[in-house]
Amino acid sequence: MKALVYTGPEQLEFQDFADPTPADGEVIVNVESVGICGSDMHAFLGHDERRPAPLILGHEVAGAMMKWGTHETRVTVNPLVSCGECRACKAGQDNLCPNRQIISMPPREGGFAEQITMPTGNLVEVPDHVSADQAALAEPIACGWHAARIARTHPAGAGMDVQALVIGGGAIGLGAALSLKAQGVSDVVMIEPNDLRRRYLIDHCGQTVITEDDLFEDHQFDVVVDGVGYAPTRALASAKVRPGGVIVHIGLGSAEGGLDIRRATLQEITFVGTYTYTAQDFRDCAQAMFDGKLGALDWVETRPLSEGAQAFADIRAGTVAAPKIILKP
Repeated sequence: MKALVYTGPEQLEFQDFADPTPADGEVIVNVESVGICGSDMHAFLGHDERRPAPLILGHEVAGAMMKWGTHETRVTVNPLVSCGECRACKAGQDNLCPNRQIISMPPREGGFAEQITMPTGNLVEVPDHVSADQAALAEPIACGWHAARIARTHPAGAGMDVQALVIGGGAIGLGAALSLKAQGVSDVVMIEPNDLRRRYLIDHCGQTVITEDDLFEDHQFDVVVDGVGYAPTRALASAKVRPGGVIVHIGLGSAEGGLDIRRATLQEITFVGTYTYTAQDFRDCAQAMFDGKLGALDWVETRPLSEGAQAFADIRAGTVAAPKIILKP
């Protein structure tokens, strides 16, 4: 098969790669659409030791065909494989399984390829009215769905008049904003510094999007979602969450800095790290997408997989308006 292979820092090669072989309980998925995630960018830049070269990246796979005997079904893929037997899995926290695996990390190759193998339990059937490109958004939106669900269980986020701030206008931030609204939070403001992206989110996605400079100095929010995860965004979240509020942290930009521990202590601010989603979150998010509760899902730009290296370069340069680039094998 053909695949876009990460061969070293800032190096991607479109090349022939061995066809995958399914293990027991797995099937071959013919990839039709696969999204570029921020974590793929981190790996591409050589900043993720969990993803050593050579490796096929990409875990936002959907719009695929599930080959199961003679039956073929369109599916979207939950890329997180858990053991099903540990304490976390039995408690419904399978995203915290100590034995978890995810495609695009060894030992599982990723989805920037013509085929992948997945356990059948990780596949969600896609209805006819949902395109492959739309279905590929299930994974990044599910991260925001999981974060929104956690925010809504916190006392600060549980009321009817909750005000939420989402930092970052990529697919993770947009997914969080859409998920908060779908789960009953009507007052959601996004922050996005890139002028091109901000205008796209306003004009095409109907979101309320501002820059950090537009925030009133004394305006604070019940819920702050950090979809970026760098020291400056954590500092902003620390400053803009109200006393007794909750910061929900999704972004994995950097590991250190920014969080105001003194203010969090004095003002009883809760900081919650969130990782991906549970299997139930993924299914719930996918169903909400299929039911039209998360909007038109038309905020992607598509490119051939063979031109993936240029797509990474354009994302790095900040010249991509759409929150998500979908690659097509």
